Amino acid sequence: MATPHGGILKDLVSRDESISGQLKDEAARLKDIVLTERQLCDLELIINGGFSPLEGFMNEADYTSVVDTLRLSDGTLFAMPVTLDVSSADIERLSIVPGVRITLRDPRDDEALAIITVDDVYTYDRVKESIYVFGADDPAHPSVAYLRNRVKPFYVGGRVQAIQAPSHFDYVALRYTPSELRAHFKKLAWRRVVAFQTRNPMHRAHRELTVRAARQHQANVLIHPVVGLTKPGDVDHYTRVRVYEAIMAKYPNGMGHLALLPLAMRMAGPREAVWHAIIRKNFGATHFIVGRDHAGPGKNSQGKDFYGPYDAQELVEKYKDELEIEMVPFQQMTYLPSTDEYQPVDEIPAGAQTLDISGTELRRRLKTGAHIPDWFSYEAVVKRLRESYPPRNKQGFVLCLTGFYNSGKDIIAKALQVALNEQGGRSVSLLLGETVRDDVNAKLGFTPDERHENLQRISFVAGELARAGAAVIASPIAPEERSRALVKDTVLQSGGAGGNFFLIHVATPLEHCESTDRKGIYAQARRGEIRGFVGIDTEYEVPKKADLVVDVTTQSIPSIVHSIVLLLETTSLL
Repeated sequence: MATPHGGILKDLVSRDESISGQLKDEAARLKDIVLTERQLCDLELIINGGFSPLEGFMNEADYTSVVDTLRLSDGTLFAMPVTLDVSSADIERLSIVPGVRITLRDPRDDEALAIITVDDVYTYDRVKESIYVFGADDPAHPSVAYLRNRVKPFYVGGRVQAIQAPSHFDYVALRYTPSELRAHFKKLAWRRVVAFQTRNPMHRAHRELTVRAARQHQANVLIHPVVGLTKPGDVDHYTRVRVYEAIMAKYPNGMGHLALLPLAMRMAGPREAVWHAIIRKNFGATHFIVGRDHAGPGKNSQGKDFYGPYDAQELVEKYKDELEIEMVPFQQMTYLPSTDEYQPVDEIPAGAQTLDISGTELRRRLKTGAHIPDWFSYEAVVKRLRESYPPRNKQGFVLCLTGFYNSGKDIIAKALQVALNEQGGRSVSLLLGETVRDDVNAKLGFTPDERHENLQRISFVAGELARAGAAVIASPIAPEERSRALVKDTVLQSGGAGGNFFLIHVATPLEHCESTDRKGIYAQARRGEIRGFVGIDTEYEVPKKADLVVDVTTQSIPSIVHSIVLLLETTSLL
């Protein structure tokens, strides 16, 4: 079995078990930080040893060294920055200075999970982190977009003491800590274990690939899928785990084991592959499969892949002596109908007939109900996928109308609600920007941060409704590009099958909005009675990639509503 990275498994939950009661009492008296979803994933893998040799969130010395050299400040190989971000308001509220102890709480149930002792508080260069870690400062990369839109401007470094691991209520029997998985391998006398990383549903090609790897290395297989944060738009982890459970029955008896990994992926390609190898080594694997374009996020803003197809394999190979986990490189597998088997593309005879179904084509077939052949996937897998992929006309969607106050966006939204109710087949929910603010977010003001928080809440509600199959019409002013990106990312992440989001820019000129303002709101803003009013003393950032642009000075409300309905019809949602 592989030695943990750095030589010792940093199982902080076990280490601090004898004082967990004292720590819990102390935590109740300390100021606290409620973690984000990503921070929660990171903390879980810090305290269970998955991120060994880390014992906390990186201080400035470790962060800078990892970004620059893929090494901690002591020289240990570690490819990914693991940081705790805070705002200037957090620093002031919590009096964050070196030596201060702060409770870290679970955002789901407010439970105290750990206490951090602050080493330092530091700023960082977002552009440098984007370029060095993700390869480009390109918002088409989901982690660059996350860094721009969601990560706060300061990092807090420091070691943590564990009070308890986060609670999970789903697939509990499949959730193993590194210590537990190592004990499981030892009990079964598994000396050689090939780990397989995935964030997607598995099909026959994946089964063939992993069985082939196990047989070549006389090893067993660990299917170790990520169930933390993945790429926006990915299949939800509930569906994926049902698929993994179904496909495990297709492995030779006793060959494979399924365990879930609560990792927040960064989609960082080569760096991520090295990071994944370190994590699997900590979980006890001796071999790690690195495939084509491992942990790649897809296309950049120029339509090209962010990383070369084998960049990840090359970087893992470069550090193989320090990683001490053997890489199993695999090219893409493809199907040969003549022999009813899968083979790596580089081993297929010239001129041989091959068959394949791309991810895009698979999603199309799931959405339309088209046939998925047995050679591609197993009947039990397809059944579980279809349960989570209703037809397009049963999927929820979010229409986000953005524009100046009195641009007509609310009138359009109300008319659109009537039109969609007439269509039938879905519940229709209307989230008017000012109504939501008055009814739900009454305490929020109009500073950029407060507007952003308002959009966060709207996006959460919209995503939940869309996941339940509703048509959601939201009409916030949403003057900032970062806030609109947040709404889209949230819907893609949590809005259910399809991740259907449409941004509609109601581009009515400011002059018209102001001249037709019967309530005199613009006049109040001109007199300075309202501060931070969009269009007067706060800029409206014109959307760069709206799905539709409309203007009530050149189009009637019925024609605008019709154009939106046509947009939905062209995407088969109506």
